Amino acid sequence: MKFDQYRKDGASGGKGQRQNGHAAVTTADANPQERELFEGFGLLVTGQALAYALNEKLKMQFLELGTMCKAVVCCRVTPLQKAQVVELVMQNEKKITLAIGDGANDVSMIQKAHIGVGISGQEGRQAVLASDYSFGQFRFLERLLLVHGRWSYLRISKFLRYFFYKNFAFTLCHFWFGFFSGFSAQTLYDPFFVATYNVFFSSLPVLALGVFDQDVSADHSLSKPHLYTPGQNNEFFNKKIFAESVIHGILTSCIIFFVPYLSVSNSTRPGGMTQADLQSFGFIVATVMAIIVNLENALETWYWTGLYHFVLWGTIVVHFLFHFALYSTIIWKIFNTNYAYVGVAQAVLSTGNFWFTLFLTCAILLLPVFCREFFRMRFMPNKTDRARLNQKFRTEEKAAFVAHIQHKLRQSKRSIRSGYAFSQQAGWGPLITSGRMQSKSITYTRQPTQTTNTTMPKYHKNRKTHTLNELSPKNLLRQDKNNPSNPELVRVTHLRPS
Repeated sequence: MKFDQYRKDGASGGKGQRQNGHAAVTTADANPQERELFEGFGLLVTGQALAYALNEKLKMQFLELGTMCKAVVCCRVTPLQKAQVVELVMQNEKKITLAIGDGANDVSMIQKAHIGVGISGQEGRQAVLASDYSFGQFRFLERLLLVHGRWSYLRISKFLRYFFYKNFAFTLCHFWFGFFSGFSAQTLYDPFFVATYNVFFSSLPVLALGVFDQDVSADHSLSKPHLYTPGQNNEFFNKKIFAESVIHGILTSCIIFFVPYLSVSNSTRPGGMTQADLQSFGFIVATVMAIIVNLENALETWYWTGLYHFVLWGTIVVHFLFHFALYSTIIWKIFNTNYAYVGVAQAVLSTGNFWFTLFLTCAILLLPVFCREFFRMRFMPNKTDRARLNQKFRTEEKAAFVAHIQHKLRQSKRSIRSGYAFSQQAGWGPLITSGRMQSKSITYTRQPTQTTNTTMPKYHKNRKTHTLNELSPKNLLRQDKNNPSNPELVRVTHLRPS
């Protein structure tokens, strides 16, 4: 229930009538440009009123009224009332709450909320010591939420999704192997690989993803606050995404197990020996597993750094080096034990069947994921995808630059106008366009001491005003004898003294 709906319904009724029959004035009759945009209600509660609102009979009504408002301000309240308001929201709204304070009276509220933030100021460090996060100024809360908080949610969501995927893919290969071993508890992998899979061969890339990954930069995160809403709506990790991760892990385990099984079932080595032994098959499945899960992690990563490159490719290289050293004859000579996997790595990696199986498995598992992400970002992008594309191709900056250039061009363009200024009197347009203008030169000689002209009087230096009046365009016109209505323009030319 929202007040916006009722306000809009009442305002859209046009001309209404009151109960007494008189016409009612509605906002629909006014000019839409003069109406202010309605942004919601606010609630202001004092400490004395809050004491009545938090009792057992009224607290649910108070909560319902508060959730309808854009903001609720509780002033002059006790520390216990602050904690009670936070607890009321936590128990009934099932929302993540954040409490921020800078004094000792905010400690109970900070400890009661899911996330407590303390500001180190002039009121002591009690709030800082009781909080989860602390900073020096209140304005840093924006960066904590819109940048670090959003990045943290994104990283944790990817971490959990990938962690479930890689462990389902690893574990279910034992389940498929049980159908061929009669569920005799025979392990498919080497015991050393089982112990080191989650420690060395699949942990560092996902840790790098959970620590350094980001969708857009910090500046873009601050300039686009709407990117915070996916975290509020649980768009990156929910039941649907968890089910997709489980199904993806199950399908991956099927491909990783059955493609190598069909590949080595009837194959032989160059020496004529069969390649379908348990040790060779287990090593092929383990190697394909380590490469596939790490490349899947690479497809999930958005922010590639030098450290991530080192961790990703280093993990794959360490897998081969580890098994080369473990399956070599040096270990057998040192420990003098009959280890069944001695020489398996060299024998398997020297065959072309293994590399073809590895390439085929990677193509089957990675190409659909790549095509799905390409199709989604191309035709069904979400808010995060649009922000990433905008940051990459700088579409908003280019659009702003083009708009700025167009504005400058519009300012530089000037309309073609006449050279004659506007005046209250009749202008010279009819005379100029009639073609009857005939200029006749009247020469006069300017002497150093005096000026002689038959048609113009002598001018003295002290008669500047009179001279300007007599040289005005009206005084230089004379009537045409044939057509008195159209005057003629007299042009005055100066002759230099000889």
